[in-house]
Formats: sequence, C-alpha cells, structure tokens
Amino acid sequence: MSGQGRNEQVGVLKLTLHGQLVGYLAGFQGGRNVLTFADSFKNDYARYTFSLVTRPEFPRAERLLSEPWVTNQRLHPVLSNLLPEGSLRELIAQGLKVHPENEFQIFSYLAQDLPGALIATPMDAEEVPEVLPTANGRLEQAVKVITNQQAHKFSLAGVQMKFSMKERDGRYNIAQDSGELGDWIIKTPSTQHVDLPLNEFTAMTLSALAGIDIPEIKLVDRDRLDNLPPIKLPDENLAFAIKRFDRNNNTRIHMEDLTQVLVKYPREKYNSANYEQIGRILFNFSGDGLADAQQFARRLLVNILLANGDAHLKNWSLLYQDKITPHLSPAYDIATTSVYMQDEREYALNLGKTKEWYRVDLSHFEAWAKKADIPWRAIKPHLTDVMDRARAQWPRALNDLPMNDQHKKHLRQHWQGLRGDFQI
Repeated sequence: MSGQGRNEQVGVLKLTLHGQLVGYLAGFQGGRNVLTFADSFKNDYARYTFSLVTRPEFPRAERLLSEPWVTNQRLHPVLSNLLPEGSLRELIAQGLKVHPENEFQIFSYLAQDLPGALIATPMDAEEVPEVLPTANGRLEQAVKVITNQQAHKFSLAGVQMKFSMKERDGRYNIAQDSGELGDWIIKTPSTQHVDLPLNEFTAMTLSALAGIDIPEIKLVDRDRLDNLPPIKLPDENLAFAIKRFDRNNNTRIHMEDLTQVLVKYPREKYNSANYEQIGRILFNFSGDGLADAQQFARRLLVNILLANGDAHLKNWSLLYQDKITPHLSPAYDIATTSVYMQDEREYALNLGKTKEWYRVDLSHFEAWAKKADIPWRAIKPHLTDVMDRARAQWPRALNDLPMNDQHKKHLRQHWQGLRGDFQI
C-alpha cells in the first residue's frame, strides 16, 4: 500500500455475518479502502457465504480471499453494491456532509441495516488487529469511525426513493436506532414518472399470475407513512410496498445481487454481462439449479411481455436462506418501463444475441438455453405455461388493476407488437 502517509488516519470496521467474523474494512484518510479477510474465515470451509465468489467451490475463491481487496474512494463491488444510488445517496451524503463517492463514510453510516445479513461495526483504535496492512505495517493513527447522527440509518440499493420501514397496526415507520429492522420497502411516488407505484403494483401482480415468485405487495396511502425525510413528492396518494425477503421478523437473511456476484459496479449493470451468464451461474451454483433456471426463464419472458427494459444485473439476486446455499430470490422491480422511456424497444441485457422486444421469439430462448448449458427441453414447457397463463388471465386482470388508463393502452399495444410466439 505504497503512497500512504505515515501519519494518515484510518477508520476500521469489523465485518460479521450471522455472528461469524468475516474480516476488517479499513478506510484511509486519503481515500484508500482495504478489505482484509480474517484467517478464521478464510480457513473455514464450512463458512457462511459472504458472496458466491467466496464459496469454496467457486473458481479461484481461495485466491480471491488470500489477498486484501484494495480500492480507491469506491469500495469493492461486493460492498459498493450494498449502497443506494441516485437521489437517495445524494440525500444521505448531504446529511453526512461527505462527497457521494466517499463510500467508506456512507457504508459506515448505513452498516447496521445493509441489504442482506452483513453487519459492519466501528472499532476502537485499541481493538484493531495488528495484522491489517498499511504502508508502514502499523496502524498508529487508527481512529474510531464517527458519523453524523441522522435519523434514517438503512441502505437500499437502487436509484428510486425507497425506504425500509417497520409496519405496525397498519402504519409504516422508518426503523430508528432501537435495533428493529424494517420489514417493508416503501417506494414513494416519483416526481419524474407518473403513477409509478400503480404501474409497479400492476406489473408485479401480472407477473405472479404468470407463475413468477414474488414477495407480498400492496399499495399504501401516503398518510400511513410516518417520519419520511423532507423529500419532494408529487400529488399522488399511493406508495408501493413490497415485503423484504431478506428479513424474517427481526432476523437477517443474507442476499446479494448479480453485480456483486459478477464483481461489477452499478454503472456496469447494463453493459457488462448477458442473460446467458446469469443462467449459467444459477444452473451451476444454485442449491436447485434447474428450478432456478426455469424460474429465471419465466421472468425473462415476463419482462418482455410487460415491456420492462430495466431487468439489469442489480434486479436479480441470490438469497441464502440457510446462510450458505444460494437460490434465486423472489422477483422485484418489475414495471412497464416503456411508458416512461420514449421509443424504448429493448430489454436490459442480451438474450440469444438480441435485446429487441419486437424481434425476440422462442428460437432466441432456445439459443439462450444452449449457450447457458441448460437443457432446452426443461425450459420450453415453462415458457409455454407463461404464455398460456398470460393469454388466459392478463387481459381481464388488467382491466381491474390500478395502472392508469394510458399505461394500460400502451401495454395492450405492446402485446400486439410482439412476435407471434409471444403475442397476447
């Protein structure tokens, strides 16, 4: 770690997962960040899963753990992707009086309620192990991380304004410092996209009708949301609520999205991978690879049917219910995005060498399965079932769902524009 000054201050966070020590994250005054894994974690082949890339059976996992993960300003992607993007990050950074790219400080502030089960705890200088690497081999200037005491200490990755809230007696409150964890994600109405909560509720409901695994969802009156920060909101009365699948009462369940698995930063979520890679990861490493690949294929088709162009890497996640084994998480962030994007005609990543909604057909899914080494005979019946369900249920269901009339008209026109295999 050459170039670090002898007297440079450094803050250190202890990282734990379900009570097991993972390692230490050091944030240097000059912007360098170093994640060092504990020997007890590296040498334990029954260790809890911090990330799929650290599983003993994952290629090069031991080499990845053997050396510190060193970055500048931004944290390593496995940690960076736990932090919010966009307006929510700006709001937090403004409150902390730090630059939005100062990820160590933002991570330190949010580290008690990150997505999944990882917890980061500030360490006193005398607690810091001597084994942590620095320029001079010592941590003479280690200081305890101190952040401004804002009221809303939680992290939700993504760009939309959304808040982790605790539901009690029909009201929703941002979890304070009582140790309680939020059990619902509340997405407030958007100042940029009209009726977005109604849009997402409708798309998610249609997804469930087509056999997609989703968490509990609901629309919530804004007057039932307590202690929201002072943010600008449009004149819309309903927020979208989705049950957190990484929480069970006050218990944390670990998860990670595909940007973490593929070690990509959020800015790379649209252009650094394809759906074949995700399918291959699910089929080869999930605890039920075939079932997860089949559910993944269903979601790919549903995203096409719903004109959702936003199914990028961060909108697919692995869930570790038993603390070790990955499974595809329930679906989230499915909306008809094309009503907000002029002339949008593509989904987020390549599938069978195309991204075009109005060109894709079953042959592209067959090419996807072949490239991902997933048996096509096990995939095709699931796509047929999605189409049977959608054609039988969606037109009538859409009439009764709360999406606004203009968006409904747009979605029906989208169905007619698809290739014959997928027309509704």
